[in-house]
Amino acid sequence: MEKIKIIVVDDSAFMRKAISDMIESESNFEVVAKFRDGRELIEKVDKYAPDLITLDVHMRDLDGLATLKELKKLGKSYPIIMLSSATTEGSEVTLECLDNGAISFITKPSGAISLDIAKVQYNLIEQIKSITSNVRSRKRSISIDSPKAYTTNNLSPERNTKVILNSPVSVPKNKKIDAVVIGASTGGPKALQEVLTKLPANLGVPVFVVQHMPEGFTKVFSERLDKICNMKVIEAAEGMKISNDTIYIAKGGQHMTVGSNNTIHLNEEPPIWGVRPAVDKLFNSAIKVYRGNLVSAILTGMGRDGADGTANIKDYGGITISEDKSTCTIYGMPKAAFETGKVDLVVPLNEIAHNIIRIVKGV
Repeated sequence: MEKIKIIVVDDSAFMRKAISDMIESESNFEVVAKFRDGRELIEKVDKYAPDLITLDVHMRDLDGLATLKELKKLGKSYPIIMLSSATTEGSEVTLECLDNGAISFITKPSGAISLDIAKVQYNLIEQIKSITSNVRSRKRSISIDSPKAYTTNNLSPERNTKVILNSPVSVPKNKKIDAVVIGASTGGPKALQEVLTKLPANLGVPVFVVQHMPEGFTKVFSERLDKICNMKVIEAAEGMKISNDTIYIAKGGQHMTVGSNNTIHLNEEPPIWGVRPAVDKLFNSAIKVYRGNLVSAILTGMGRDGADGTANIKDYGGITISEDKSTCTIYGMPKAAFETGKVDLVVPLNEIAHNIIRIVKGV
């Protein structure tokens, strides 16, 4: 099997070696070049034609954000994972990097360096596997015409043949919806922006969101969304009262659950599927409060978090949506949800908000 070629860019010689060692612990990965700054990357990247690049956010000469902008201006497109410090400043710049073409990020090792390296290695390798697999799969796949949407009753989103797709799932006119729950991971920040900015200020229900992110990043993410969304967007806090027409973003490092007393609760119970906050934790708690009066959506991301919660929502009478493979950065979580057989509607990213609105409004 052809090895996956990776370039590592960091202005610290120690970090270049540490990240390279992490990557090459996987036999199918090869670090083909190590660069000390973005300028060197821009000059030499085409020579190596990498499958993926890891790029430090903060560098002395040309930093990560400036590098992304320059690559974009030059028309050079490569999958890029940012390496970020877990600071408020680092969070803001990292999210701006995602807006400028980076696919994902991981927090850099810091403090007790040997312990941190062990913690981030698994996440880095899994992200590289998922991102490069997704990119190669897209290159091999045959495009499918997708005018509207399709239901899980008659079509797999992985078929490589031309098909006729069904119209969107019908919802009873008297179907009452009391809340919307959404889960996302890798590629999620950009996907969530696409969905949440299209929701109207008067949606009439609360929206609860789990985006897999470390502590510190979700506050900045919520503040950025609040500036561009019609609905109010806030990072959830323990005991916060739930209001309609508000989007609640789960706090990084803590599970978010919905309480029967119309409040949000946070906890540090063990991770589910290796993540905290977990989508399944939110979805299953929402069922206890809203029963079948829910709309759920699973967006791009690695792993299978949210699949069980999606199935449970459907079993209780809720309406379930997953993002179509064609628009996913990583077709992991939506695929796992789809494979439960409990997804009502599979649609491209740009149609998810429209379908949430029509289901909530009963139109």
